[in-house]
Amino acid sequence: MKFAIRASVAAVGLGAVLFAAPAFAQEKEPAMMGKTAMGPVLTDAKGMTLYVFDKDTAGKSACNGPCATNWPPLMAPASAKPMGKYTVVTRDDGSRQWAYDGKPLYTWAKDAKPGDTTGDGVNNVWHVAKP
Repeated sequence: MKFAIRASVAAVGLGAVLFAAPAFAQEKEPAMMGKTAMGPVLTDAKGMTLYVFDKDTAGKSACNGPCATNWPPLMAPASAKPMGKYTVVTRDDGSRQWAYDGKPLYTWAKDAKPGDTTGDGVNNVWHVAKP
């Protein structure tokens, strides 16, 4: 009988841990800090430099359609919640995108490898995202 009770308690404890796991899954910030020739910048999980767009307004992306093909948004899952300086904006198509300090974040299609910053200054409206 003691074994059955201990097994039940262990199962309940394990269930509580598994049930709580999704809450812990997002504790990691959506961007990281990377080092480039320009100094520290925000990067995605692959180490690719993130950028901000001057034409965006706080909490709203102005980069859609062909713009988003060249400047892929840093997408946020449906379950994403704001954390610290990171917030989530809803794009025109209903998808969700991470923002830092109110500015939506993007990568640049022409950056070939982590540490590249070739998108900085494009059309004088794109800039590396700095922490």
